Formats: sequence, C-alpha cells, structure tokens
Amino acid sequence: MSRLLFFVCLSAFPILCFAAEPPNIVIILADDMGWGDPQCYNAESKCPTPNIDRLAAGGMRFTDAHTPSSVCTPTRYTLLTGRYCWRTRLKSSVLDGFSPPLIEPDRTTIADFLKNKGYATACIGKWHLGMQWTRRDGTPENADRGAERGFRPGDDIDFSEPITGGPLTAGFDSFYGISASLDMPPYCWINNDRADPAPDTSVETAKDTIFLNQTGGKAHSEFSIFDVLPVLKKRATDWITGHVEEKPEEPFFLYLPLNSPHLPVAPSKKFEGITDFGSYCDFVVETDDFVGGVLEALESTGKLENTLVLFTSDNGGLWHQWDPQEADDLAGYRPTSRAKYNEEFGHRSNAHLRGTKADIWEGGHRVPFLVQWPGRIEAGTVSDEPVELTDVFATVAGIFGGKLEDGTAPDSFSLLPVLEGKSLDKPARPYLVHHSLTGVFAIRKDGWKLIEQRGSGGFSQPKFPTRPPKDGPAGQFYLIDEDVSETLNLWDEEPERVAEMSALLEKVSVEGR
Repeated sequence: MSRLLFFVCLSAFPILCFAAEPPNIVIILADDMGWGDPQCYNAESKCPTPNIDRLAAGGMRFTDAHTPSSVCTPTRYTLLTGRYCWRTRLKSSVLDGFSPPLIEPDRTTIADFLKNKGYATACIGKWHLGMQWTRRDGTPENADRGAERGFRPGDDIDFSEPITGGPLTAGFDSFYGISASLDMPPYCWINNDRADPAPDTSVETAKDTIFLNQTGGKAHSEFSIFDVLPVLKKRATDWITGHVEEKPEEPFFLYLPLNSPHLPVAPSKKFEGITDFGSYCDFVVETDDFVGGVLEALESTGKLENTLVLFTSDNGGLWHQWDPQEADDLAGYRPTSRAKYNEEFGHRSNAHLRGTKADIWEGGHRVPFLVQWPGRIEAGTVSDEPVELTDVFATVAGIFGGKLEDGTAPDSFSLLPVLEGKSLDKPARPYLVHHSLTGVFAIRKDGWKLIEQRGSGGFSQPKFPTRPPKDGPAGQFYLIDEDVSETLNLWDEEPERVAEMSALLEKVSVEGR
C-alpha cells in the first residue's frame, strides 16, 4: 500500500486499516523537565538536547501544553486514565514508595485499551502510582503518606511477598523499574511483581547538597541511584529489539516514565561534567540521550516509520528562579533555595514562565510536548493549541475510531485533528484545569486564566494560604495569551469574567466523573 493510499485509508476508515497495520505507540515521560530545558523550546537553554530537538524537527511541537497537576503522581494517574486525579482519594500532594494503588481496579487505562486491541504492553521506569505491599504481620500496607507528612522508610514491609495493584493490574504485560521517585524508599528494582533483588539494608537520609536530597529507608546494597537511567535505557532498547525479533507483527505500547531530571540529580559517570553548567544540565543531557537510544532502537528494527512517539514531562521544572519584573502581587515573594543554581550557571528551567514545579503558575504545569508520527504528522510543525496530558487517552483511542465507553477517560479530549493539521472550528478542549501541590485550582478558557486564590499553592513563596489585602483581590486573573509570565492580576478589573469562570470551575470540579 502506498503511503498516500495508507494516509487516505487512515483518515477515512481507521478501524479497517489499523486492523492491518496499527501503529506502535511509545510515550516517554520525563520527570520535572521544565518548558525551558529543551533547546527546541528555549534557545537560551544551557542543556544540549539534540534528540528531543530531533523529535520536534520530525513531528509536531506544542507550545501551550500543560500537565493536569504541577506534581507527578496526579499527572501520571491522569495521563494513563484520562481522568483528573483530584476525582480520586488524592486531593493534594503525591504518593510515596509504599502507598497503596491509586488506579482503581475497575478503571480502564490506556494500557488496558490497547491490550484489548491486540497490543503488547510494557512499562519500564518510575511508576509512582502506588503498589500494594504487605507488612511483616501479613496485613496490607494501607496508609497514604505524601510529601507533607514525610516518606515512610519501609521498615515493616515483607519484601518476600509479591506486589499487587501495580502496573500488571493496570493493563501492562510487564514492568521493570522503581516504585516511586529516587528521593524516597524503597531503593531497589522491581521486576513485574517482585522486589528483585529485595532490599537487604537501609540508607541514611541524605541532605548534604541541593542535588542529592534523599529520604532514608530500605534499600538493596548494590542499587545505585546513578545507575538507574542507564539501566532503564538498556531495558527499553532491549525490549524493543527483543519484541520485534520475537513478534514482528504484533503492535506494541511502551510507556517509559523516567526518573530524570527529578531529584536526586544523579547523572551517571559517563555524563557527569559533560556540560559546563552543573549536574542538572548533565542530567538533562542524559535524559536526552535516553530519547536518542529509543529512537535508534526503533530505527534499527524498522519500526520508526510506523510508531507514534510522544515526549513530555509530568510537571514543570524545579531548577528555576523567576524574575518577578513588574508583577503587581508579590508581597512576601521569596526566591527558592535553588536560585543559587540559576545564579551560578544562568540556566532557567522554565524560561520566562513564573513559578516552579508544584506551583499553580505556568512554570508548574506548562511543559514540553512533542509528537512524532511519520506519514501522519507533518514534520517540523508547531501548534499553539492549548492542550493537556489528560488528552493522550482520547487521542490514542481516536486512532481506532469509535467512541469510548461511558466512564472511560471522562476528562480526555482527542488531539487527533490537531496532529493531522486540520482546521478547527473550536478549541480541541473547551477549557484547561490546573491543580497545585496543595490542591489549589486554576481554570483556563478563551485566553484567560483564573486561579481561585492568591499565592503559588506550591513551593514558591508566598504559597497557600495567603491573605489578600483588605481591599485587594481574592484570587488571580490573567490574560494569559498576552501575559504568559502572569505579571498583571486583573481580578478586580474583570468581575464578570471572573464570575463566569469561577462558576465553570465549580461545575467542573464537583462533577463526579
């Protein structure tokens, strides 16, 4: 079938054509990579990113893409389920490495959906969506403890027992990776449903530098945080080549949630000092190298042409210091402790955006979002369509045509028309919803952004709660299309718009979906 005929067939009869040759799907989810880290987004970035830039050159680069949350666990839940995480038990913060499963047993994930379409499904990387561990007394570990309450060390866990409720029960055929972030235990590899090898020691809390913060707890004596990204790269590339050799006709979905460049900033020896701009940029470069390895594996197996590759991040960057310039509402504003990194090396992870990871401001949730799909997405295109990672599920489902069952991916909107370069009569999604570490909401519509309160709601000061002046605005309201750095609060100047968007936010946030 010629490429032209194949394209026409895809557009007109997606179910029939994809039944013959469905595309492979690879999602690479960086951890805490800011909008300003890849050079294809920020020409002033100090971090060389040739492989991420290659994706931009070969596909579509979205400039106005957002995570549904400005921290990782909620974004991962929403990405895989197409449902906002604040509809679950997790209303704020994140899970730790021993939290019970967040994805409900009857909740359909992207992996479930594609598995039912005949796909092989694999997850390699950082899960951070909860797993069911067993305590030494035989009872299930069942308490959530997030960042605000401290990460538990795992001293009471029986590591000889199988783990349930993780990736294998969320639609994945196989899993290899880590339970959660590398600043929280357990520090060990998990192979499918087992700690492999199981922890045999404990490590101390490490807060010697801003780069290597870790909570002490259970670990395996040979596990090294500096080896995690290289191991994940080898596992991912070996999985691709092995699957193609064994089952060349079987399509695959490969979900690759990385540990980088999240704290602890731990580039492997090969990449240590590879830039002149500190460990963080070294780690970004190693993250880019991971992307390159995946692309090379797809190319060498002949699968690159029929693979949709998505690269994005789970929230904004942490290594950033915003210059307040002329912002009018920063009484009490204080720089973060990581400002010294920016001052020394001149790298701003979120470029010109206000705020950092965890914040309700743009720096907390506006992220890189690149999609390459040869023959279907025109190379080198740029879209300013406002989109969310929430929309990945409906987009994948749209490839196969038809309608999702009621209750599946209820907050997801398909981006397929955008990827195909079609003119839209209306936005791909009617509104965007953002959520901060502490549970502060924002909503975006028609170029305007409403934040329900003052402050960042995250890491930046002032955060939550902040009391407005007696005669000052109760919240924040920005014309984001013209003021992306959120410097001019128009809450008092736009009472009708504020009322309209407040009502919309109330409606969306209370809907039980």
